[in-house]
Amino acid sequence: MSKEYLGKKVKVVMDRPLGSKHPKHGFYYPVNYGYIPNTISGDGEELDAYVLGEFKPLEEFEGEVIAIVHRTNDNDDKLVVTGGKNYTDEQIRALTEFQERFFEFVIWRE
Repeated sequence: MSKEYLGKKVKVVMDRPLGSKHPKHGFYYPVNYGYIPNTISGDGEELDAYVLGEFKPLEEFEGEVIAIVHRTNDNDDKLVVTGGKNYTDEQIRALTEFQERFFEFVIWRE
């Protein structure tokens, strides 16, 4: 369950660093996007994460899970990870809109 990660430190491995292009849908990633190694999410893949507040492409990042983007029409939650900065729900919506606009979601917090 992804809620268990709220408030926890995690290591994110980027498979879509800032500025990279989605291989299937063609959009660019305006934030670093990756996964938490050795986890399984609802879609059977590793748990995905948006890394906010880092403005260069990264390979890895350790930070705190401040929120979860919980898709209500897809079984694929996304962790929101930062290096200590807090973001409002509105900021998270704006920063993840490039991908989340295709889904219905709510933002979970502690």
